[in-house]
Amino acid sequence: MKPSTSVTVKIRGLDYHCRTWGEPRSPMLVLLHGYQDVSASWQFTVDALAGDWFVVAPDWRGYGLTQWSGTDFYWYLDYLGDLDALLDIVSPDAPVNLVGHSMGGNVGSLYAGVRPERVRRFVNVEGFGIGGRRQEPAPKRLARWLDELKDDAGQRGYESFDAFAARLRAENPRLTPERARFLAEHWGREDEDGAIVRRADPAHKRVNPMPVPVDDMLACWRAIEAPVLWVMGTESALAGRIARDPEAFEERKAAIADLRIERVEGAGHNIHHDRPERLAALIEEFVRA
Repeated sequence: MKPSTSVTVKIRGLDYHCRTWGEPRSPMLVLLHGYQDVSASWQFTVDALAGDWFVVAPDWRGYGLTQWSGTDFYWYLDYLGDLDALLDIVSPDAPVNLVGHSMGGNVGSLYAGVRPERVRRFVNVEGFGIGGRRQEPAPKRLARWLDELKDDAGQRGYESFDAFAARLRAENPRLTPERARFLAEHWGREDEDGAIVRRADPAHKRVNPMPVPVDDMLACWRAIEAPVLWVMGTESALAGRIARDPEAFEERKAAIADLRIERVEGAGHNIHHDRPERLAALIEEFVRA
């Protein structure tokens, strides 16, 4: 495996952990992980990169080795503010090649429209966008949020890292035992009772009371100036979601002016775990174009 370095920077009052690979003088890639994930999940993709790159991958607030916010829940748009502050540190004078998976892809797609001058090229891996036209009615959503604030959120515990790895393989049979163990060791930590739990603030699981409206999201997408590569796994649940609502898919495609779509065979939602070699090749070919 290619060696990584851990760096902690202060972002909007939090100690933010970033994992980096390669030499700072090399061309930069910024990789954004998804929900309940961590920056180390990009290891397999970084290992498959053929060229010399300086890769920067943050742990979002409340994930991995980054400080928890200390709040009852996490505002979605805080990720947008964190990304803006991070890029001011790692690339203040030049637009970046941005890659985001799932939630990271959704955050990145908003950012590419809000700050189009800061993004050179954007690779969106399984980030279909926020919600749908049929979002939960506000009274029901807000009532659920109030109820969840009263409940003690927690992460499921496992008796060992091997048990956690076995659970990951049960959820995704495409994971090799070696990759599952690697992920378990980076996703998990031992709590005060000796159980292995995810390195994620349980508050992330509470519903966001004020989601970004779809029309606002699409307005941001229409403002994207960078070329966009949209990568989807043929075995992902996203494929079924698209099949159920093809009009929404076409609407979202049409919102991005310069869009290329690639489908990766034999991959589910976590393409960076299932087919990292193919994903790495797509990223390199696209950002070098």
